[in-house]
Amino acid sequence: MALNLSPSATASRRRRMATSMSEINVTPLVDVMLVLLVIFMVTAPMMQSGIGINLPQAETESAPAEEGLTLTITSDGYIHIRESVININLLERRLQEYFYNKTKRIIYIRADRNLNYGQLIRVLDIVKKAGVEVVGLVTEPLERPPTKKGTG
Repeated sequence: MALNLSPSATASRRRRMATSMSEINVTPLVDVMLVLLVIFMVTAPMMQSGIGINLPQAETESAPAEEGLTLTITSDGYIHIRESVININLLERRLQEYFYNKTKRIIYIRADRNLNYGQLIRVLDIVKKAGVEVVGLVTEPLERPPTKKGTG
């Protein structure tokens, strides 16, 4: 029984071991990535980030311009600035912070058609106290029935 410790024998073992360890099987990784892709493709349309409100209808269309802040008030009285809900008691301070160094102070209010009129007036009062110069009310266009053209 002899033990052979020659340098060439251990080096060939290391080379064989290194080559077998460096081969990574990517098939499970590709399978997982494809499953994640399918999951995201299915769930992405369901993740709409919007606040569901029913805007009042008017004959003239009014949509907010790019400049200005859009304030959304839901039918249950929640006030949203962009995507975050704001307490009505903190609204004036938040608006003052937002418009601190801005030259134009414009707000567009998207209020639900079922909102209590008193709540809307309370929010408008707070907006005016915060120093906002222009307030716009956002509506959606009036749905008209299709007109029939005469054939005659």
